[in-house]
Amino acid sequence: MTLIKTSILSLIATFFKMLSGLVINKAISIYIGPSGLALMGQFQNFIQIVLSMAQGGINNGIVKYTAEHSYNDDELGNLFSTGLKISLLTSIIIALFLILFSYQFSIFVLDNDNYFYLFITLGCTIILFVINNLLLSILNGLKEIKTFIKINIIQSIYSLVFTSIFIISFGITGALLALATNQSVIFFISLYFIKKNNLLKFNLFQKKFDKKTALNLLKFSEMAIVALIATPLSQFIIRKYITINISLTEAGIWQGMSYISTTYLFIITTALGIYYLPRLSELMDISSLKKEIIKGYIIIIPMIIFIGSLIFGLKDIIIQLLFSKDFFPMRNFFIYQILGDIIKIMGWLLSYIMLAKAMTKYFIISEIIFFISYTSLSILFINQSGTIGAIYAYITSYILYFFFVFFIINKKLRFITL
Repeated sequence: MTLIKTSILSLIATFFKMLSGLVINKAISIYIGPSGLALMGQFQNFIQIVLSMAQGGINNGIVKYTAEHSYNDDELGNLFSTGLKISLLTSIIIALFLILFSYQFSIFVLDNDNYFYLFITLGCTIILFVINNLLLSILNGLKEIKTFIKINIIQSIYSLVFTSIFIISFGITGALLALATNQSVIFFISLYFIKKNNLLKFNLFQKKFDKKTALNLLKFSEMAIVALIATPLSQFIIRKYITINISLTEAGIWQGMSYISTTYLFIITTALGIYYLPRLSELMDISSLKKEIIKGYIIIIPMIIFIGSLIFGLKDIIIQLLFSKDFFPMRNFFIYQILGDIIKIMGWLLSYIMLAKAMTKYFIISEIIFFISYTSLSILFINQSGTIGAIYAYITSYILYFFFVFFIINKKLRFITL
């Protein structure tokens, strides 16, 4: 599967994700408004953080080593069995924390202890979240891209129907409850497709825990947990800061802009995740790595510039379709957000080398630099310019991130001739 074919399939998946998001966000805008979208964003970021911890952060490692050992059942058995045991252990621990401290989490995340049952529900279902993501990571490593995309499309359609019904019926409570339970149902759909197409030998999950494999996965665990916590946590802090110092409505408008960015970038990030990580993991010489990355820049950067330009040109229509008139102040954010998105992907193309080659220390440092710069600069710029200051910080932080990753890759691999 080539990068272009993967990108086309990602585009199809993104269409369904955007369609789902359009209807869901329209329902939120009509029935709840910007303040409801801000609460949704807080809970969604919290779910991303706890899910990354519950997974033990091993999924990128599962993708890498599945790609490397795809023709070696003995190695795959060690990998899948050890990965499953780690996932079960970490998800049970996180589940217990969510259930035991549900009141505290409700106050901290949603500023209201009445939502404690959402965290209990999340605790009871998070194991299915984790196992589903483990299975999807294995499909990714095996390059079962069509099945991977198909499951993502079904997830988008299911999310559209289920969440919309809950929003219309129960308002903000229904929206939050849908977020807490969506992916649990998708686990059964993933399992159905895997069994139907005989994509996995389930006896490969029955071997004993392998210490060597666990240590290899631990390198990715460290990287993934830092990466998967850093961005949602920074967004959580920024949204909270806007809410306290400006208003919950402004936080919702900023959240809406972030949603648009995340949705259209899904085309790119999906292609990178399901093509680049397995591909770069396979390549052992610097020359081949360099060719693959150059090819990525030639294909991906013009693509994101084109899509970004299209999004900017249609910004008023997009706001009307996805949200409501309350979100029109967002139109001033588009040009800066799209510029930041382009710089972000330029950095990510290089950072995937650090992931694929398990450059743990440097990857973690790069994520910490981004987290500190994005959060601190957002507070500084928000104080100076209002809500749009968070987007100025987004651009500045990704410029710093790009140059740091560029420097490290060149220093460690002599990858780029300056």
